[in-house]
Amino acid sequence: MNYKGTLTLENKQKFLSFHLGVRDTAVISLEHITEVLQVSLPEICGIPQMPSCVLGIYNWRGEMLWLVDLEAMLGYPPISQGSNLLSKMMAIVLQKESKYLGLLVRQLMDIEWLDTKQIKPPASELFYPKMSPFLQGYFINDAKEMMFNLDAMTIIQSKMWELHN
Repeated sequence: MNYKGTLTLENKQKFLSFHLGVRDTAVISLEHITEVLQVSLPEICGIPQMPSCVLGIYNWRGEMLWLVDLEAMLGYPPISQGSNLLSKMMAIVLQKESKYLGLLVRQLMDIEWLDTKQIKPPASELFYPKMSPFLQGYFINDAKEMMFNLDAMTIIQSKMWELHN
């Protein structure tokens, strides 16, 4: 039941928030996330002749999981560039049907309940050009900061890895 003045959950959705670059925040809907895991950079097997944002494959549950440097893919400096080889990164595993893709991110933040009616359309002057195809829009959080809403399905279906997956 919905009483007057109470928050309705019908437009609310859970999102995973994480850092993007040094100052930005992004969110991805939890409905497309299968798992979040810690990955050690030396355990990633690099594959030659791949786009620079594709770090390689990782042994995940006995399967090959392609790992992508999300920041490099979106036009930020690559995460792997500034980190030492022993560092551990967080990977967000996306799933579409039987296809999986791991997105390496700098740092996870929180699970956010966001009102999907509050999403603002992406304006090209606010974002890196490389980011535009993967952006559904953005939210403004309570601290008046922008949170980029990334489209998990567009990322996993990108032509970039279609040839190799």
